[in-house]
Amino acid sequence: MDEPIPELDLEQFLPYRFNRLAERISASLSEVYRGQYRISVPEWRILAWLSQRERLTATDICRRAYMDKATVSRAVQRLEDRGLLVRAPSVNDQRGLVLTLTPAGEDLLADLAPRAHRWEARLVETLSVHEYRSLLHLFGKLERQLSRIELEDQSEAQTPHSRNLKGSAGRG
Repeated sequence: MDEPIPELDLEQFLPYRFNRLAERISASLSEVYRGQYRISVPEWRILAWLSQRERLTATDICRRAYMDKATVSRAVQRLEDRGLLVRAPSVNDQRGLVLTLTPAGEDLLADLAPRAHRWEARLVETLSVHEYRSLLHLFGKLERQLSRIELEDQSEAQTPHSRNLKGSAGRG
């Protein structure tokens, strides 16, 4: 007899709720920079990371922003074509290219960043200061736990038969 499929209420499933909220936030915020600045979500993320770190490789951005290599590559090309960033050979890695904002990229961000901050303030105005700090604290806790889970899963994937071998060690 087949067991019934356990019910999965998406409205109570945290990964779904986070993803849905993140997608809505991203889409709504993108209205701030898509129209006037003609920037896509990946382009915005690249510019924002470069504004924080000054010099990054595309690989750095992929890792930090959790974006795939092809998306980053296309967005970097569009930003370079618009004169908002430049690629230069890395002094540390002859194969790597370092991305840097141009003065035009810095000017665009200087105009856009305050608008993004105002948008964020409107989003979180419903939260008290304590709730906002707690939310950021909880995000940090969940991100650290997710890192632990990912490490455990990677470790288990590297030794997929270790449990079976332990259980059958005395048999044979």
